[in-house]
Amino acid sequence: MRQLFPTSGTARVPKRPVLVVLHQESSSPGRVGNALRALGHALDIRRPRFGDALPETLDGHAGAVIFGGPMSANDPDEFVRREIDWIEIPLREQRPFLGICLGAQMLAKQCGARVAPHPQGRAEIGYYPIRPTRIGRKLCPHWPDHVYHWHREGFGLPSGAELLAEGDDFPIQAFRYDNAFGLQFHPDVTYAMMCRWTTRGHDRLATPGARPRHHHFEGRAVHDLAERAWLTHFIEGWLKREPMQMMAEAAE
Repeated sequence: MRQLFPTSGTARVPKRPVLVVLHQESSSPGRVGNALRALGHALDIRRPRFGDALPETLDGHAGAVIFGGPMSANDPDEFVRREIDWIEIPLREQRPFLGICLGAQMLAKQCGARVAPHPQGRAEIGYYPIRPTRIGRKLCPHWPDHVYHWHREGFGLPSGAELLAEGDDFPIQAFRYDNAFGLQFHPDVTYAMMCRWTTRGHDRLATPGARPRHHHFEGRAVHDLAERAWLTHFIEGWLKREPMQMMAEAAE
């Protein structure tokens, strides 16, 4: 049986991998994947959309991340429904779970909140201001004042969840539900990903509220350093969250 914490001495307990759920053949975990690897975690990458199974427990994983995608959490596709239902496992087991954009919308739906387009059809595509709440600052200080987005839908705050950050057109930007976190924005985006998204998804830049392509790169030059530093601290703190029962047993 694998030990929860390293014991004294020279032997080191191998870190468990992090489950990564992606939605396109060319998708990448980007900067989040880089941060996880830097902390010594391998990535167990799965794509349920293309037939990959999801584990029945997270006992063998340090946590799980569901990333974004062009689909909606409201879509009737079987894999979308399956992923939303699967989120019940990390919630029940109180394991670290992170949903980014689509993944956050899936978490919100699993927790009973509504996911819907903006009432005036607006989108957040590019850099937009974000305001951490008091709880958000206590949880992870030094939030960036702008973060990168690529979405046309938002979600409500699930009952029992804590609001960590808010925005303008889409008020719920980050929330925590026990050991599960949802981020409406994209701290995972690398420069290469931004180039690819703004090229292949150029038509979406005409959506009301979206920023012109050159503003994405201008914004990155100004805001990326703060967002990258915040992500490093956030991921470190997120992975340290363990179920209360496991923590009690380890202390005995």
